[in-house]
Amino acid sequence: MTHSVSGRVSREKRGSVLLLGLDRVAKRNAFDLDMLNELSLAYGEFERDEQARVAIVFAHGEHFTAGLDLAQVTPTFAAGWILPEGGCDPWGTFGGPRVSKPVIVAAQGYCYTLGIELMLASDINLCSSNARFAQMEVQRGILPFGGATLRMQQHAGWGNAMRWLLTGDQFDAHEAYRLGLVQEVLASEDLMPQALQLAERIAAQAPLAVQATLASARQAVHEGEAAAITNLHPRLTRLLDSEDAQEGLCAMQERRPGNFKGR
Repeated sequence: MTHSVSGRVSREKRGSVLLLGLDRVAKRNAFDLDMLNELSLAYGEFERDEQARVAIVFAHGEHFTAGLDLAQVTPTFAAGWILPEGGCDPWGTFGGPRVSKPVIVAAQGYCYTLGIELMLASDINLCSSNARFAQMEVQRGILPFGGATLRMQQHAGWGNAMRWLLTGDQFDAHEAYRLGLVQEVLASEDLMPQALQLAERIAAQAPLAVQATLASARQAVHEGEAAAITNLHPRLTRLLDSEDAQEGLCAMQERRPGNFKGR
């Protein structure tokens, strides 16, 4: 296991799982420019690390994030935030590359604005039962710009999404589950153990197959079903030529777990 801390975002490697921790506890992990840049760079590190198969984004302290530190970041966003060199776009709305591997978010306490949008851009979301959510931009005279207007209705349906986007009201963990924002609501002490167990379960599967599955599903969402269908068989053909596909067949025949190398 390796561990390092760099300013606003901690990194910890546990086998094939990379833990990325929001770490501005004194400000309830509100995103200032440094945290935005560091999370982007951490996503870039995850994408380039061949040994890291799944990332978990969590937060140090009692709260996932209080959202944007508006006073600090407004001038940057007014001019247009540019992702740092080597970074990936955690939200998929800022014009940079996105990671091709699974991201799990584990949220507790306050999860406001950009935190919700980080979940909407991720692949699997868990939260503790004390989590509280709010997409409160309309209360500040702006609109959500990290993806809520693009994705909330996909998860929750139009009326459910507008109920929360147009009021900025707070909702609880059980409403987040009803909306499809989170897949599990857990006791606080179970949140990270369950996130790790789920990440390790995904990491044990064939990495190329996991990434191809993600790519196909994302293409269906972004470009439509017809475009995704066009690429289904080419993706399958490439996977069938991989060492992992041969290992998967042997593992099935020998009735044992696969030992996948990502080749």
